[in-house]
Formats: sequence, structure tokens, C-alpha cells
Amino acid sequence: MIDSRESKEGDVIRRRRECLKCTRRFTTYERTDEIPYMVVKRDGRREKFDRQKVLEGLLKACEKRPVPMPKLAEVVDEVESKLADNPEREISTTEVGELLMRRLRNLDKVAYVRFASVYRDFQDVEAFLVELKDLLQRRG
Repeated sequence: MIDSRESKEGDVIRRRRECLKCTRRFTTYERTDEIPYMVVKRDGRREKFDRQKVLEGLLKACEKRPVPMPKLAEVVDEVESKLADNPEREISTTEVGELLMRRLRNLDKVAYVRFASVYRDFQDVEAFLVELKDLLQRRG
């Protein structure tokens, strides 16, 4: 190898090389082969993990609540960490939702109930009351 340089973005490495047999010079471009993190939806579809989408869902649940932004970023980091630890680089939306709800339950009860009502798709007041009763029993 004669010369090696990273691109401005840092995602490609340009290398100038020389063939040891014929002494001809040539350039190679190397890029990391990154497999994207995937989320498996309830209907079986897969889509790329979108950190911003998860954060926006948390922000909606925490709207006008005293939950600091660094705490929400930490929650999203935890989801990403679970993805990184998984050899398939996949996680179900069910796992993501349950993890987020566990963390929200400890951060802010109102934000938790807001998130749960959307995530669990409460269809009536009864379902909402069951969740609230469960929350109150856990506290006691």
C-alpha cells in the first residue's frame, strides 16, 4: 500500500496500492458493510429502526411533563443497545414498546399511561381503568 485517506464524511477509505508482481498502481475504495437495525412490526413487515421515530413517540407521551430530554435519550439508547446486542440485528415492536413502557413507568406515571393508551390501543374506558388500577397496585 502506498497511500490511505478517509473521505470527508469518514465513511469511505481510499487506498492507493501497487501490484507486487507487475508494479502497476491502482486505487481501491473501502466502505464498512453495515447491516441496518430492523424492527419487526406486528404484521410481520420489517423496517429500518428509526431512532427519531422512537424519540418522537416518547416526546408526545411526555408533553408538558417534567421529564428531562437526556432521560428520554437514555431510554432510546437502551433500545438501540438491545438491537446491537442481538445477533440478528432485529427487534419486535412489541419488545420495543414493552421496554419503553417499563422505563416510562419509572420516569413519569402520566407519560406512561399516555404511551400505554396509544401502544396498547385502548378501545374503551374499561381498558384504560384496568391499566390505571394495575399502575396503582404496583405503586403500593
